[in-house]
Amino acid sequence: MPIGSRRGWEMPEAVATPEAVFRDRRALLRAMGMGGLIAATGAGALGLAGCDAGPVSYEDDPSAALYPVTRNTRFALDRAVTDEMQVTTYNNFYEFGSHKSIYRAAQALKLRPWALRIDGLVETPRTVGIDELLKAMTLEERLYRHRCVEAWSMAVPWTGFPLRALVDHARPLGSAKYVVMRTFMDPETAKGQKQGWYPWPYTEALTMAEATNELAFIATGLYGKPILKQNGAPLRLVVPWKYGFKSVKSIVHLTFAETRPKTFWEEIQPREYGFWANVNPAVPHPRWSQATERVLGGDGRVKTQLFNGYADHVADLYRGMEGERLYA
Repeated sequence: MPIGSRRGWEMPEAVATPEAVFRDRRALLRAMGMGGLIAATGAGALGLAGCDAGPVSYEDDPSAALYPVTRNTRFALDRAVTDEMQVTTYNNFYEFGSHKSIYRAAQALKLRPWALRIDGLVETPRTVGIDELLKAMTLEERLYRHRCVEAWSMAVPWTGFPLRALVDHARPLGSAKYVVMRTFMDPETAKGQKQGWYPWPYTEALTMAEATNELAFIATGLYGKPILKQNGAPLRLVVPWKYGFKSVKSIVHLTFAETRPKTFWEEIQPREYGFWANVNPAVPHPRWSQATERVLGGDGRVKTQLFNGYADHVADLYRGMEGERLYA
């Protein structure tokens, strides 16, 4: 680990829950049968007030043996990790509905077979199966803040690999300027995709500079286990300095392009949602302030930070772009 001063988004090791304690606590709960108790009795019976009892089974994921993995301690937090039940039961996933309790509907998603199509400005277009891709990547765990454009937030232990590693694996041409990511298209499984007023499939994109930034991450796991369906299984983008709608879920298609695409929410309502979507407390949404956020499971509100607290690491990406709508 490099020795130097901490960036604004890092914190001392003493502030975070030690990894051994985090793992041992989960192991103890499993040994006591608490996982089944949570599923059977609901979160309220265990003191998880305000949190519904979501699915906690990972048995249908063939990648389960890969987890947990070593935490990368360079990516730490200034707040406690959000309770797992909160993160897995309070979700946006419009493919399965516009409400926050879509985790039940999302269980219809089939995780195998699953393949990622890589095309566009690459040396060789190809399709790679999810399990083949996982074998090709080195997994690590990172603690990241997550800030939703709806002004709520959470702190999450993601498992996965740097997006840069996937870009390198794809071997893009020098003319590629954008990485375009799309989710699956299956209206029979995801009933929300039958709503024709949405521009399905869900599409998001980053510049090559953003995609190869150290913070950009592809999540395949969560809380030391495979990522659940409602959280974007089996491949989900995580870009913690941007609002959460940029973090496209359940990716099946990666295209390298020279021209900037219209993204999902930008196409629906360009006045409210732009391409960049960087977090900025000084730039309000047209219908609400972004100055503060409600931390899931916390008390009251906290101040939102520029680039969600990651400005030291990403601000240089946007130098000289004052004419762009960087924060909406």
